[in-house]
Amino acid sequence: MLTATQIETPGIKASYNLGYVWLISVVAAMGGLLFGWDWVVIGGAKPFFQRYFQLTTEAQIGWANSCALIGCLLGALLAGALSDRFGRKRLLIVAALLFAATSLGNALANNFTIFIAWRIFGGVAIGLASNLSPMYIAEIAPAQIRGKLVAINQLTVVVGILLAQYINWFLVRNLPAGATDDFIRTSWFGQQGWRWMFGLTAAPSLLFFLGMLVVPESPRWLAKKGKSDRARAILTRVGGEHYANAAVADIQSTLASEESQQVRFAELLEPKMRKVIVLGVVIAVFQQWCGINVIFNYAEEIFRAAGYDISTVLKNIAWTGSVNLVFTLVALGIVDRGGRRPLMLFGSAGLAVIYGIMGFCYKGGVQGLPMLLLVLGAIGCYAMSLAPVAWVVISEIFPNRIRGAAMAVAVSSLWIACFILTYTFPMLNATLGSAGTFWLYAGICVAGFVFMKLKLPETKGKTLEQIERELVD
Repeated sequence: MLTATQIETPGIKASYNLGYVWLISVVAAMGGLLFGWDWVVIGGAKPFFQRYFQLTTEAQIGWANSCALIGCLLGALLAGALSDRFGRKRLLIVAALLFAATSLGNALANNFTIFIAWRIFGGVAIGLASNLSPMYIAEIAPAQIRGKLVAINQLTVVVGILLAQYINWFLVRNLPAGATDDFIRTSWFGQQGWRWMFGLTAAPSLLFFLGMLVVPESPRWLAKKGKSDRARAILTRVGGEHYANAAVADIQSTLASEESQQVRFAELLEPKMRKVIVLGVVIAVFQQWCGINVIFNYAEEIFRAAGYDISTVLKNIAWTGSVNLVFTLVALGIVDRGGRRPLMLFGSAGLAVIYGIMGFCYKGGVQGLPMLLLVLGAIGCYAMSLAPVAWVVISEIFPNRIRGAAMAVAVSSLWIACFILTYTFPMLNATLGSAGTFWLYAGICVAGFVFMKLKLPETKGKTLEQIERELVD
């Protein structure tokens, strides 16, 4: 056994093999790393493939940035339809292979239609990973450290974002200041540089694939499928024989009242499920409509409106990734101590205030360092609150038997919301201006704060089965 520690969870005292738990959690969270990398790489590549493919309208630019979200939605739906049948592990292996294939496909695309097709297929991989990685970790993690372990998935998302941003900046760091559109389109930067940004995603995809071959299946899925001996063996390695027996018995007790193991999406609309489904969907949608992803996907427009040239824009994007990482580490340290609810409320209120100030700065023509600091403040606030905690909560609140289908509904809602956010930003920016657009996001954050204050329960330190009894029974 690697490192172990004594922890008491509700009704269960065990000596946990933390080395093993952390290892399999980090491997599963590689899906998050690829999610972050593939999701953000387009922000740095955009100034170059936009000129290569000669995109000129807001609709074309919005479609290039948002088309992957169609695949994300499809991937999330597939995860819900298939993960309860085939398990979490096999679909994560499929996601790893898709990440590798689509990154190379985008790198080699010679026309806009092929580029869009590969982006959509890449979105399927993101949809699978964003659904299954946090769910897998939640299902294998002990209750007292589950928030921290699920938040590792968000940490790897942030690491993926940071890697993509720094690689993007490194590849084009020698771009001459004041380069014209014609120069960018015909130079190495516009012809080949952006291709490397996409193609390098294949390297971590291979590591994810190899890692998923050696980790176990989710013990809660195994128990649901009647494979209690295999589930008990995995849980014994996690926390010892006593912990495994108690955990399997607790899991089976939440399944015992169900007559069928086959999950139908219609069951999610039953009165006793409706409350928890609505909670999960609103949290997922709000995590996107709070507006932070426009900073990652449209950083060029945001920083250019603040007075920066393209070279400095890419350096500022790398700064946003660094702040994102630092504050995600802060969240990792406090999510199991401070709780989910206070962090969600803090994030909602903090973003509302920052967006309000940003709107006034845009309105007053403020440029340069003050705008950079406000953007970094928004990212820091989001990174230590809504970014990781929303994933933690939606991986915790759904009952064992329907978790795969319910997660699919919540994550699908997230990707629909993200598509709407990403596709509409260029048009909102053109219609309302930068000030009006960020004031709109501030209003959404105020509405999110009110909802969380009224409806969000605290889940820290509770087993998944205890949460299920409190929210559903």
